[in-house]
Amino acid sequence: MTVHIGAAPGDIAETVLLPGDPYRAKWAAETFLENPQLVNEVRGMLAYTGEWKGNRVTIHGSGMGMPSLSIYANELIRDYNAKTLIRIGSCGGMQDKVKIRDIILAMTASSISTPSSGIFKEFNFAPPADWTLLKNAVAAAETRKSNYHVGSIYSSDVFYDERPDLNKEMTRHGILGVEMEAAELYNLAARYGVRALAVLTVSDHLLTGEALPSEDREKSFGDMVEIALEAAFT
Repeated sequence: MTVHIGAAPGDIAETVLLPGDPYRAKWAAETFLENPQLVNEVRGMLAYTGEWKGNRVTIHGSGMGMPSLSIYANELIRDYNAKTLIRIGSCGGMQDKVKIRDIILAMTASSISTPSSGIFKEFNFAPPADWTLLKNAVAAAETRKSNYHVGSIYSSDVFYDERPDLNKEMTRHGILGVEMEAAELYNLAARYGVRALAVLTVSDHLLTGEALPSEDREKSFGDMVEIALEAAFT
């Protein structure tokens, strides 16, 4: 048990999927895992551990933004021995070729600042995904015939952005999508020597203004969860 996670020793699997929304964690666990058991509900941050094809998996909410993700990922790694952490979440598309409901597999995650910025100071560290997880995720997406993209994303520390100039430059330089957590997850994975990947579903688009209605989002996220699970255990 930690300050933010009430799970007992052994309740958390070595492989953890991290949706931002705790209720998405509940949905994913009940939809994709066998015998999911609630192992954490401190501060309403739900976590479930079950099995997928005979492999133990925990699906744990991480909250919104890098500071929240950093708390849970630190404790999962340091106190519960998590070895593989895969973010499953939504993102905004930033290229014409990226469409609503497409999957983005984040090779790298750029940012202006993260909770790790105090460590790096003036150094612009560029954390990448784990290569094996990324390779496995590509293979899973190919097998499922999913519409997917591999490349760079931007992890923002604000939701209500007022930097159209920066968005224009990111689009110009090939950033596929924007979300709020992956860069810090990749930082922590590098620091602790564990594996990390972000598998994202495009739920809205910065260029077109399109957006999935909230009631359609869960139905569109199944491919993302299954790709993440295949990537972890292939």
